[in-house]
Amino acid sequence: MLSSSRLPTDVGAKRSASLSGGAAVLFTAVVIRHIVRHAAMSAETRAVVPFVLSLVGGVFLLVGAIVTSMFVFGSPTIVGSMSGMMGGTNGQMGVGMMIGGMMGIYPIFSIIGLASGGLVILGAVMLYSRPFEKDLWGAVIIAFSILGIFGGMGGLMIGLVLGIVGGALALAWNPTPKTLASKPAILSS
Repeated sequence: MLSSSRLPTDVGAKRSASLSGGAAVLFTAVVIRHIVRHAAMSAETRAVVPFVLSLVGGVFLLVGAIVTSMFVFGSPTIVGSMSGMMGGTNGQMGVGMMIGGMMGIYPIFSIIGLASGGLVILGAVMLYSRPFEKDLWGAVIIAFSILGIFGGMGGLMIGLVLGIVGGALALAWNPTPKTLASKPAILSS
């Protein structure tokens, strides 16, 4: 049975969680509305498919990096219990020391994963807003998608594949002469 003092905090926690979820849904709806509104009129002047694939791939890279960061920067009790169980239970001190050493270097990989996810998203946005620089941003997307395998499991491998396909499509896309004369788009509604 729930106590009366605990009930309002649970309701407040659910309300704040639903508000943050609602803000994420609202933000996603605004971005999708903007893309749909401008995709029809800019399909011949913008690399829309490589942009969407690379953007989703970058989001998956960030999610993968955040998931692995939770293990790296998580509770020291979890890390200590992992190395203690591995080293102390079986009497193999080497295994426990390897896990401790790995936890010392893995924050570097976690930061690489977060940075690569952010740079893939940046590359996707710049590809959309500056289609005349498609070679540069396609190469940036491919390079950081591959680099993301070290820090975030390649975005659960989905981000790696989407980033490479999006970057390859950006490199293979042939802009029309109208694209080269167009000015950069500003992502605002």
